[in-house]
Amino acid sequence: MTSAIYEALDHATLASDGAMGTMLQARGLDDGGAPELWNVDRPGDIEAVLEEYAAAGARFITTNTFGGTRGRLALHGLESRVEELNEAGARIARTVADRHAGTFVMGDIGPSGDLMEPMGILTMESAQEIFEEQIRGLVAGGVDAILIETMSDLSEVEAAVNAVHAVAPGLPIIATMSFDTNLRTMMGVKPAQAVAHLSSLGVRIIGANCGRGVDEMRAIARELVDARPEGVYIITQSNSGLPKLVGDTFVYEGTPEEMAKYAVEMKEMGVNIVGSCCGSSPAHTAAIALALK
Repeated sequence: MTSAIYEALDHATLASDGAMGTMLQARGLDDGGAPELWNVDRPGDIEAVLEEYAAAGARFITTNTFGGTRGRLALHGLESRVEELNEAGARIARTVADRHAGTFVMGDIGPSGDLMEPMGILTMESAQEIFEEQIRGLVAGGVDAILIETMSDLSEVEAAVNAVHAVAPGLPIIATMSFDTNLRTMMGVKPAQAVAHLSSLGVRIIGANCGRGVDEMRAIARELVDARPEGVYIITQSNSGLPKLVGDTFVYEGTPEEMAKYAVEMKEMGVNIVGSCCGSSPAHTAAIALALK
């Protein structure tokens, strides 16, 4: 599968899926629960969500493993089950992808939850170890690529990239960082900087996710595309607008129609994978996939 992803991207702009967290909250996950535990306790729910995204036209679906590192699972007393929960999450996504020809599974890795040196306690070596443990589970479950997402520190991304190279050399890596209104990550990284540094590490799919909605993502995408070297693909996954408090729940204001318009703009700009992030649903994915066609 190594080259199949790049080959597919050479021929078309493809849709990726949307939010997992809000979809699981709608199914009863509370704020204190570990989404990753559902990979073994409620696998049918995870499969149903991913099936909805794949059926909506997502050619990239994401494992339910965003918080699947040892430190984050320790918050729920699950630190001894890292590989088990990640492998289970990957197997569910693999089952769904295999029902939809040409659909790829991204093994999801989020931030570890700790800061890198000198601001925090993580060294490049200790961070790599943490990510290697998670990646072993994802690879055992059959992922097509590793997605390192919502990152703010380039050295943490680098540790995760090194972990992929150590555990599964040659496996495609997708890396996205989260930029704010100043077009910088929390650690001050600019989009062009991210592209330059990550491509030098051999990452071929680079981009941005989360943020404050499509307006901001347009400016970020422009910088990413302008900085792209030969052989690198760009991915954007915008939040569905901003959350607004309605009663006692947060509702994201972005509509599927807005996401369709954003998808067309991304494609015209030269972005290769267009998806959505927080607050989105299969309806948003369907609008994006249809617009990209």
